[in-house]
Amino acid sequence: MKAFVIGLDSAPPELLFNKFIDDLPNLRRLLSKSIYGPMRSSIPAITIPAWMCMATGKTPGELGLYGFRHRKGNSYKDIWIAHSLMVREKAVWDYLGEKGYKSVVLGVPPSYPPKKINGWMIGCFITPDSSVNYTHPPELKSEIEKVVGNYIFDVVFRKENRDEVKEQIWEMTEKRFELVRHLVETKDWDFFWFVEIGLDRVHHAFWKYFDETHHLHEPNSPYKDTIPDYYKLLDKEIGKTLKLLDDDTAVIIASDHGIKKMKGCFAVNQWLVEEGLLKASYNKGKVIRFEQIDIDWSKTVAWAWGGYYARVFLNVKGRDPNGVIRMSEYDKVRDEIAETIKSVRGPNGEKWDTKVFYPEEIYPIAKGDKPDMMVYFDDLYWRAAGTLGWESNYLLENDTGPDDAVHSEYGVFALHTPDMDGSKTIDATIYDFAPTILSLFDLKANLKGKVLYNGHNI
Repeated sequence: MKAFVIGLDSAPPELLFNKFIDDLPNLRRLLSKSIYGPMRSSIPAITIPAWMCMATGKTPGELGLYGFRHRKGNSYKDIWIAHSLMVREKAVWDYLGEKGYKSVVLGVPPSYPPKKINGWMIGCFITPDSSVNYTHPPELKSEIEKVVGNYIFDVVFRKENRDEVKEQIWEMTEKRFELVRHLVETKDWDFFWFVEIGLDRVHHAFWKYFDETHHLHEPNSPYKDTIPDYYKLLDKEIGKTLKLLDDDTAVIIASDHGIKKMKGCFAVNQWLVEEGLLKASYNKGKVIRFEQIDIDWSKTVAWAWGGYYARVFLNVKGRDPNGVIRMSEYDKVRDEIAETIKSVRGPNGEKWDTKVFYPEEIYPIAKGDKPDMMVYFDDLYWRAAGTLGWESNYLLENDTGPDDAVHSEYGVFALHTPDMDGSKTIDATIYDFAPTILSLFDLKANLKGKVLYNGHNI
């Protein structure tokens, strides 16, 4: 048995399994002999750490990864950016490598810098550019350049020139699949896992043109079919790739989270100032980044980082440089702030479904530079803005460049094995992925997830 994993960043079950499926003949054929269904993501439901939760079967707390960037120690300003060397838990390819199986791992975040594995590894979207060493073994890089030329890891999607964004996403995706097919045919692999980031980028850059319920929807836009057209591109490329696989290969499709329309952006730090929790001076009408404002830390109780979810930090005595909250009052203060956050309503007074998570309560262990609170504003429909200076706390658009979509909690999972002769819908979590992959090779590991397929016909 071999296993081939198609990672589609941000693929939602609503589109992949339902709305678009009639226009995706290759995927439809695969699903007709698969187990498949929605897959609940990690908390937080973002690219880093979700893919690595999938690969290791471990939670963000166990990995010590809570997003793309992290607070360094207890500094107010210093940060570190997530990278592969911060992942110290075994991934599925490590377990397989110990048993002599060879893997191709292409673009699974975070995979830069590339690690030494039993097989071949190619960096993900955080790779700076193609001038650096982005492969293991290093000589694979020149082979890649002979196949696709200048390899593309990611595109800048938060910009106004949508024609350019679209063109670059298409080029990136076509090159990625060309490379995937080359590696499928030329490497002696047992396990192959690649991630296409282009789907996430096309969702974020073009959602308002596609979704008629989006508050910024532009009817009859030349971009109205960009998202469905990209799904058709994926289906075509996947179809060409599946034809190259052996008959004894299991095929898996997975996404790290889902996607949905963004209803707006909530200026969380500006709100914290109004609540008297963050003591900072700024001028309304002049938008400024959090790092640039003048903060009186001796009177500040809490501050936040923006993003698809908000990270809220408390200013704790003995832990933070100018902490004000006594550790004996930590739980009480945090609970009070959490309740205040959950009471925030929308711009028209509508009730929000806001969720506040405490890392040490949702993970078996919370390592590293964790936030004190993790906030999903209105079930992730409202992105968090860390910037200040807005006339209102409710922004129609993202504060760091055009972005029409936010993440949703459910991605996708599908598994086809050669012995399947029908389909069955299932419910899965991101933590079921690793044990299920290992079970295909008759391996077990002490992981919290369950095996989704026991080898019996469906």
